[in-house]
Amino acid sequence: MPELIEKFSFYLEFPFVRYAIIVGVLVSLCSSLLGVTLVLKRYSYIGDGLSHVAFGALAIASVLKLTNNMLLILPVTVAVAVLLLCTGKNARIKGDAAIAMVSVGALAIGYLLMNIFSTSANISGDVCTTLFGSTSILTLKVGEVYLCIALSCIVLLTFVLFYHKIFAITFDENFARATGVNTTIFNLMIAVIVAVIIVLAMNLVGALLVSALVVFPALSAMRVFKSFFSVTVAAASISVACSLIGIVIAILAGTPVGSTIVAADIAVFGLCYLTSLVRDKRG
Repeated sequence: MPELIEKFSFYLEFPFVRYAIIVGVLVSLCSSLLGVTLVLKRYSYIGDGLSHVAFGALAIASVLKLTNNMLLILPVTVAVAVLLLCTGKNARIKGDAAIAMVSVGALAIGYLLMNIFSTSANISGDVCTTLFGSTSILTLKVGEVYLCIALSCIVLLTFVLFYHKIFAITFDENFARATGVNTTIFNLMIAVIVAVIIVLAMNLVGALLVSALVVFPALSAMRVFKSFFSVTVAAASISVACSLIGIVIAILAGTPVGSTIVAADIAVFGLCYLTSLVRDKRG
């Protein structure tokens, strides 16, 4: 154990490790907050859909050789999130069908563009890194870290300020509308926040594993706690803890960061599930 601590202390001297920890904690925290709302509103699969859209936008940005691909990825992902979350009830193609169509279409087009216009000799490696977040979290630049901090602060502040409104539309949107809450505006706000979180999380776990950050902490907390507030706090704590554990193990053991974080989330979900079973039998 002392050797592992000494080894990790040595790695902490490198800026990229500190950047990875900062971004990992912030992204995990933001993902878990909205994850509870998305799970309860039965939009759990939205993370996959939007992450694939972000992948397609990234491919287009690479083809256009944009110096800052976030200028294209973020607006495109936000626009699709608004279409999926805010027009889902009135659209001709509804719910899971729309998400599946957008998800598969964006993924296919993105991969096609990366193959046709690729200037890299290792296209498979580039795609794997983007989809699974193999190394991107450990190659963050200072500007990307500051951008993540700024966007995370906006997400956290928005959630805290409008917590009661988010709570209302999560459990009974029709009742919230009847009491005077502008549900359209708040659904739009949730859509934008979710899109921002998805784009940020791509660097941490990759496009294919983003929804794990959104879903697993919320489901784990729901096994143990019952109230919306306690579930939200527990989900945030679980998400941050799993992110830290995953990053530390990945650095020390040399495993992929994203997959290690998700594995930690799965392990915690298993523990919470077993805890709920034991409690139910006793009760």
